[in-house]
Amino acid sequence: MSLDVIDLRSFYDSLAGDLARRLIARIVRERFSNCAGYSILGVGYATPYLGVFRDEAVRVLAFMPAQQGVVHWPAAACCASALVETIAMPLPDSSIDRAILIHGLETTEHPRELLTEIWRVLTPGGRVIIVAPSRSGLWARLDRTPFGHGQPFSRSQLRDLMRDTLFSPTHWTEALYAPPFRHKTLLRAGVIFEKIGAFFGLPGAGVLIVEATKQLYRPVPATQRAQEALPQFAPAADPVGAPISTRSRFRFDRG
Repeated sequence: MSLDVIDLRSFYDSLAGDLARRLIARIVRERFSNCAGYSILGVGYATPYLGVFRDEAVRVLAFMPAQQGVVHWPAAACCASALVETIAMPLPDSSIDRAILIHGLETTEHPRELLTEIWRVLTPGGRVIIVAPSRSGLWARLDRTPFGHGQPFSRSQLRDLMRDTLFSPTHWTEALYAPPFRHKTLLRAGVIFEKIGAFFGLPGAGVLIVEATKQLYRPVPATQRAQEALPQFAPAADPVGAPISTRSRFRFDRG
């Protein structure tokens, strides 16, 4: 079930939400470091992570699921957000260079259709960053954060989902090693928790972050290629005037 947009906005207005935004946004910006001349699409509730791209990208759009609701974004400019069906987005094929999916994959009832639609609107060689709750993380077990709603993922589950939808992962990382404290003093130490967890690769991060590229062709399994390479046998035609035989004849087709 999708979160309400009011709850998402309230979370990012809180201290825990601001910490989550800063830690995730740092990784997003590292991966999408130069987007000059690109078209960027945020799917789910991505507006806290899109503002940094507005000065360099050609266009930045924020598509929010119909079940979630929509807010006007950016607040002091022409609206670039829209309420859409995320499995049927109002965009032509190959029109987006970069996409960011957050607070969308875990709450949709059709994750494969959602990724397939993102694949459709991405340009050849386009890239997407997916942020999803980690099944082993503490943030996914507490419903006072948005990451505690919906279906969390393990790395293998997320990898299989992307493989089925023709995405090739190029970079994996994790974030939100710091627990979602409520106390202000403990939240201020969240950056320290993050540095320690990332340096040692500790388990228990709150979210999985994967960058993937759009594949243009579906890879053919080795077993299928081997079967296609086998010689084919076809029934041989009887010569004209020859008596009809009840025994099947076959010829070797080298064709």
